[in-house]
Amino acid sequence: MKVYLRLLKYAKPFRKFIVPFVTFTILGVFFSVFQFALIIPLLNFLFDPNSVAGHEKYIQAPDFQLSAAYFKDYFYHLVYSFKSTNPKNALYFLAAMIVLAVILTNLFRYLAQRSMINARTLLVKRLREALFSKINHLHLGYFTKEHKGDLISRLNHDVYGVEGAAASSLEVIFKEPYVMLGYFIALFAISPELTLFTLFVIPLSAVSIAAVTKRLKKEASEVQASAGRLLTMIDETLLGMRIIRSFNATDFLINRFSEENDFYRKASLSNFKRRELAPAFSEASGVFVVACIIIYGGSLVLEGTNGLQASSFIAFIAIFSQVLRPAKAIVTALSTIQIGQASGERILEILDKPVEIEDAPDAVEMKSFEAQIEFVNVSFGYSDRPVLKNVSLRIPKGKIIALVGPSGVGKSTIADLIPRFYEATAGDILIDGINVNKIKMESLRSNMSFVTQEIILFNDTIFNNIALGYPDADREKVIEAAKVANAHEFIMQTENGYDTIIGDRGIRLSGGQRQRLSIARAVFKDPAILILDEATSALDTESEKSVQLALNNLMKGRTTLVIAHRLSTIKEADEIVVLQNGEIIEQGNHYELLDQPTGVYHKLTELQKIA
Repeated sequence: MKVYLRLLKYAKPFRKFIVPFVTFTILGVFFSVFQFALIIPLLNFLFDPNSVAGHEKYIQAPDFQLSAAYFKDYFYHLVYSFKSTNPKNALYFLAAMIVLAVILTNLFRYLAQRSMINARTLLVKRLREALFSKINHLHLGYFTKEHKGDLISRLNHDVYGVEGAAASSLEVIFKEPYVMLGYFIALFAISPELTLFTLFVIPLSAVSIAAVTKRLKKEASEVQASAGRLLTMIDETLLGMRIIRSFNATDFLINRFSEENDFYRKASLSNFKRRELAPAFSEASGVFVVACIIIYGGSLVLEGTNGLQASSFIAFIAIFSQVLRPAKAIVTALSTIQIGQASGERILEILDKPVEIEDAPDAVEMKSFEAQIEFVNVSFGYSDRPVLKNVSLRIPKGKIIALVGPSGVGKSTIADLIPRFYEATAGDILIDGINVNKIKMESLRSNMSFVTQEIILFNDTIFNNIALGYPDADREKVIEAAKVANAHEFIMQTENGYDTIIGDRGIRLSGGQRQRLSIARAVFKDPAILILDEATSALDTESEKSVQLALNNLMKGRTTLVIAHRLSTIKEADEIVVLQNGEIIEQGNHYELLDQPTGVYHKLTELQKIA
């Protein structure tokens, strides 16, 4: 229950929907009971004419008092008054009252459900926003461990699972008990003895239902986890379609998907069987209880010992049949709650994740970049695998510093530590003498731009991709940024120019065009610090030339950290830093490092034929 109490907080303030929901529910219960209570005078009128008209106490209207007896006597007085003028008028009156009661019952049920929908949609909105916000604040290392499909499943399937469960739990708490209470009050008014008998029989049927719903939570958790794996497979397949077909791996992936899909089907089937078994048990139990009531209540009517009339007994059965509906709804809700419990735990697992990288309480704004970036004995590792070891590095303002070395030596890690995508495990990273841990991350990153090997574009217009994060961007400034990036010409050749939708991940553009758009995005931001991570390594020679020209335009007057495998792109760097096994082993410009014939950089240039 703690899971629900935590999740329901996202629907606050409760009074906005609980008060109208409970009010409309009580009114709906009242008119629902009233419509079935009308069966008694109707049956008496039709089959025992003297039962109403013959009672002289109904000739005069009773004196007002706030009691059920007053309203009953006054109603019979109305029936008598209509019948005294014309018997059919009384019949018309009773029929009209039944119709009115049914209309009002359903009207208030609708209004109650509408109040519930407000709560449900608000809960889903806030819960999904909280999840999305939390995911966007988790450190990047988290996403290397988790499946993207599983995260999508939690944002979608699990949120809807919680929505249904939350609605069910609210109904169990605020609706169905009132409905059952109202019906049982009416049943006690008709026959206390027969009502006590039903209260003795009903709990006997509840034991089997509880046993059926017990395992639903575990099975629901398996279904949701499998849904996440399926989404991951779909996402990976759509992204890697060319590779899959080039390696003739289509059948392999289809079989793997089929196996997981079969597991999902079996888990869903098991869950469905158990979930549907509960209402079936409830229905069968209800029939069993009704049969017992018919036998016991029928005996009381036949014996005539306790004053229970046939009309009252029929009304009792009609009202009790309505008790079965909320009872069945409670059973179904308990099943839904068990399923939602699993979804809720999966959601809270994300919401409870600590945000490992946050602003310090005394963090300051970085208004500008004035002097240098400095690494002082910085170390970093993933779990038990060290990546950087006591790295000390100085990046002066306005200089181009290049990082080279084999894959996995920590080049990208150094770049990721500056904007605090990760936290150093030891040492200090200083910007203008201030530790990055003491700088507000938003202001820190606002002074930087990134151009990476992995080109990230969004299924939006070219304009919005360049002006990412700036909804009110000036169009002329966007165009100017595109010109600096050598992108304006091809943009104007597209269907709608800057308003052209580029497709998922920019699929409608070539690799070089996509990279130039990402460079234009960096230019538009006009950063003081620029980080280029293998920005041209995935391009062909012709595209590389145009992109490199755009990069050269971008780097002018900016402090730049370049990560490159192609050494030809960094010949003009002010300083080249060579890393090996997480340590800096050589530093100097291109020509200084070439003068070290036994050095690692010299060997790399020989391999790439750089002179």
